[in-house]
Amino acid sequence: MSNYWLVVGSPHNWKTAFEQKNIWGLKRTQRHLWERLNEKDVLLFYVTNPVSGIIGHGIVRIKFHQDQPLWPQEIEEKKVIWPLRFEFSVEHCLPNNKWQTFRITSRELFPRGGFQALDRGIARQLISKFTSLPKEYYVETPTPISAKETALIYSSELLQTEQASPSHDELKHRLAEIGKLQGYLVDEEYVFDIGKLDVVWRRVELSVPTYAFEIQVGGDVYHALAKLKHAFDLWNSHIFIVASQADYSKVRNLLSGTFHEISEQTKFIELKKVEELHKRKRAYLDFERELGI
Repeated sequence: MSNYWLVVGSPHNWKTAFEQKNIWGLKRTQRHLWERLNEKDVLLFYVTNPVSGIIGHGIVRIKFHQDQPLWPQEIEEKKVIWPLRFEFSVEHCLPNNKWQTFRITSRELFPRGGFQALDRGIARQLISKFTSLPKEYYVETPTPISAKETALIYSSELLQTEQASPSHDELKHRLAEIGKLQGYLVDEEYVFDIGKLDVVWRRVELSVPTYAFEIQVGGDVYHALAKLKHAFDLWNSHIFIVASQADYSKVRNLLSGTFHEISEQTKFIELKKVEELHKRKRAYLDFERELGI
């Protein structure tokens, strides 16, 4: 069951959040709240004075740690102030020039804290008010299929293909292209303190990896999982191991033993499914382009 949260920020901070591709952050002192936050929780966007009201709502997509400055204040002070980050999708949001005129208010709200749990009934009542606004008074942003959901769709099927297994470099390039199609910044051979991750996807330039991939084509599964575990421990990244079906048992055995801490977080993608995923996503975007959407 989803939780509901009131996210309180200044007009400047909200504009920055949207410019940074929908990212918000909490301080270390708010870890107890961040740990209660779950993907698919509902967020209500509250803007402080002079707006003093809710200007939209959305859904939590991904949680991650941040060890590099991202916000203007952090960059200016050269330190991370809000390391506990999350990315969100926007369901409804008023355009900037409508914030003060059409913001939603309620006497049930007490927006003194920057981030607080909200009663489910009150939250739903406030959200319902957005659907009554004329469409020209809000911006509706469709939620794309996330990389995590897409990978799970295709990793749950055994796609049949007669093609030879792709090489390590081919798989890296395909994963990089898929990440770009998803709108992420992509790095191949991402260097961190214990080595290199084959491919990572990041939301913005100064952010840490949101998704991390290790590719094994007859390689060392143990060390691949060790790197993925470290990525999860450092950044709370979504982690994927790409390997042959023949390696599936080896991966599961390690995840049930040595790497049991990341058993639930690690997703397995069979080698040949990467190419299939790329083809389907490419075809989907080409079809949208053909329709002018």
